[in-house]
Amino acid sequence: MSGTDKIEIAEDIQQLSFEQALSELESIVDRLETGDVALEESIEIYRRGAQLRAYCDEKLKGAQARIEKITGDGSGTAPLDAD
Repeated sequence: MSGTDKIEIAEDIQQLSFEQALSELESIVDRLETGDVALEESIEIYRRGAQLRAYCDEKLKGAQARIEKITGDGSGTAPLDAD
């Protein structure tokens, strides 16, 4: 998938907080890593995981934009120990 592809996020995912979405995504990753999920179910939960990842990414980008707006142009993110 290229960076221009947009994943359609299910409406029920859009109702979740970032923390809820991240928790569900972690649960999906755990289930897939165990390898004891049937193939068809694996495909379905992988699809949902991709939507959750995209949703969390959108939330993080939004938070970053708000922080940059507060700090001006983003210049407030310089390392503290830079002299």
